Amino acid sequence: QLQLAESGGGLVQAGGSLRLSCAASGPFRNINVMGWYRQGPGRERELVATVSSSRSKNLADSVKGRFSITRDNAKMTVDLQMTSLKPEDTAVYYCYALLASVGERQVFWGQGTQVTVSS
Repeated sequence: QLQLAESGGGLVQAGGSLRLSCAASGPFRNINVMGWYRQGPGRERELVATVSSSRSKNLADSVKGRFSITRDNAKMTVDLQMTSLKPEDTAVYYCYALLASVGERQVFWGQGTQVTVSS
């Protein structure tokens, strides 16, 4: 079982910055994709940013230019640097990991960390 531990959420004023970190642990060494999703009040969970083991990145249009994602394959960590935060970024942010092999796909989620952006 892969476990994901998030840290770094909190309360910040609009225009501020936060950095989220996620560390994976478990008997796995090749995590295909790691990243972040979020779920705001009354909204569905949505993709924020992901990065593959080859460091190919995918960011939601709403965060491009403001958020960046980095990954350390050796440490099995993924970080989300968030800048120019807006009230609409308020959400629970979930770390995400995908293990994929021929005929099998496993998705893992962290417990979530709250990010609140005040106006």
